[in-house]
Amino acid sequence: MHDVAPLLLELGVVVLAVSLLGLLAHRIGISPVPLMLLTGVVLGTGDIVDITHAEPFIGTAAEIGVLLLLLMLGLEFTAEELAQSLARHSRSGLVDMVLNAGAGFAAGLLLGMPLPACLALAGITWVSSSGIVARMLADLGRLGNRETPAVLSILVIEDIAMAIFLPILIAVLTGAEWWQALGAVALALGAVSTILVASRRASARLGQLLSHPSDEQVLLRLLGITLVVAGLTQLLGASAAVGAFLLGIAVPPSLAVRARSILGPLRDLFAAIFFFSFGLPIVAAELLPVLPAALLLAVVTTGTKLATGWFAAGRDGAQRRGRLRAGAALVPRGEFSIVIAALAVSAGHPEVGAVAACYVLLTAIGGPLLARWIVPARSSARPVA
Repeated sequence: MHDVAPLLLELGVVVLAVSLLGLLAHRIGISPVPLMLLTGVVLGTGDIVDITHAEPFIGTAAEIGVLLLLLMLGLEFTAEELAQSLARHSRSGLVDMVLNAGAGFAAGLLLGMPLPACLALAGITWVSSSGIVARMLADLGRLGNRETPAVLSILVIEDIAMAIFLPILIAVLTGAEWWQALGAVALALGAVSTILVASRRASARLGQLLSHPSDEQVLLRLLGITLVVAGLTQLLGASAAVGAFLLGIAVPPSLAVRARSILGPLRDLFAAIFFFSFGLPIVAAELLPVLPAALLLAVVTTGTKLATGWFAAGRDGAQRRGRLRAGAALVPRGEFSIVIAALAVSAGHPEVGAVAACYVLLTAIGGPLLARWIVPARSSARPVA
């Protein structure tokens, strides 16, 4: 039992710190995400509090946090709404790729990076953080806004696109054969297609499986199914977050309301740990030399994400305020960007790692702040514009 004591003490400090950050964020009227990210960066050095014993648990809890965020987001919508929105926003996804991936690729060329590193930087600037965006929309009360389906469609399109992009990137970085990349792409697309079809056709059976008078049973069944579906999706080469999101879509609306109520506190706990853990591996001292380049890249791609959101929300009939909110919501980059940077660094391109870490931190902190203040505060009260 003595070996457990450091783990419990460190976890206690982390949870209490997250609690205080949430209280502070509520008092000043912003999302707690930026404060949690910064605290992770500060505590990750170990100079203030040593959390080495808690890090393995925090890493696992962070993964669960992302899944719960996307599951809860999926519970807000139906399979029919998602299918209609994805069909309407295929052009928005193309605009998103051209503007944001193009900006990253051009930045890599200007920084003198080799072409594989430029391709990695394109992916880093392309993909918004589903986890941060999901929490931000909930914090700001914008899940019912007219522009939100457009934002979700962009996120889903990006995650599906990653099933194609990542195998190609790995092949380019490692010099693998083209047929190996093609096989990985086909497998990932097959996994996503299967889950999309299943989410639409298995809704009634899923509802029967999850229904039970006991909240405990609903919680355990839904959490267990989520972990299994997410794990299988990841094994097949797609994003585990996509699996969790599509599972939420498949839950019948009659049960979704109850599921949101039951899962809410669990989502809040694990999501908070995810945002805190996000900053842990970032070393602040290594960010200073690349800060000017990362800051300029963040400014440029904030503009391109605003343009993406403006275009996508406009296709759903949103007016100027809704279009601005949609663009600002897409600004944060996160988990996928870090994964891409890690792949590039492991393939012998360390210059990508420092720029990516600084860039992700800037957008992950600046995005929620921009989303909060880009339009007057009254716009967060679920408007129809």
